[in-house]
Amino acid sequence: MHPTNATNELELLLERWANFYLLTSAAAASLIGLLFVVITLGADRMPEQAARIRLYLTPTVVYFASVLGVGALLTFPNHTPLTATLCICLCGVAGLVYSGSRSIGRDKKSYDDWRELIQYGGFPFAAYGLLVLGGVLLLHDTQRGLTFVAVGMLSLLTVAVRNSWAMVITVVTTRPGRH
Repeated sequence: MHPTNATNELELLLERWANFYLLTSAAAASLIGLLFVVITLGADRMPEQAARIRLYLTPTVVYFASVLGVGALLTFPNHTPLTATLCICLCGVAGLVYSGSRSIGRDKKSYDDWRELIQYGGFPFAAYGLLVLGGVLLLHDTQRGLTFVAVGMLSLLTVAVRNSWAMVITVVTTRPGRH
């Protein structure tokens, strides 16, 4: 395929995907805000759990921010296949490093059991892997690459919502002043 044709195809497909990127980015941004509201309101309920909440809060915010970042980067105008691939793959590789380090690093000992390690480390690692795969596929099959990127973004959003829900339930079910 001639580079100009590939660029034109990418521009058309990105235009078709624009609403998806805007919706997922807006959802991620809104949920980051709501998460901070819940944590702020619940901070006095469980001060002894601050380190534990931080263990789960930071990666959840990173997952939401990753969705926001990828969506924002893909709405930039005038992407070439190479620039779109670089944007997606850089976010994906950074996420792989982050989630991988959480799974094998010092945070690994902080999780209660192996199921938590899979939920908080394995699933995000797979979602970031989908982003990288989508970015690479974008160079060869634009539509399929963008589909993998979308699945990766939705996977990260799902993991982050699940993690947020677990934190909210913990905060809400803890009685105020219980120390």
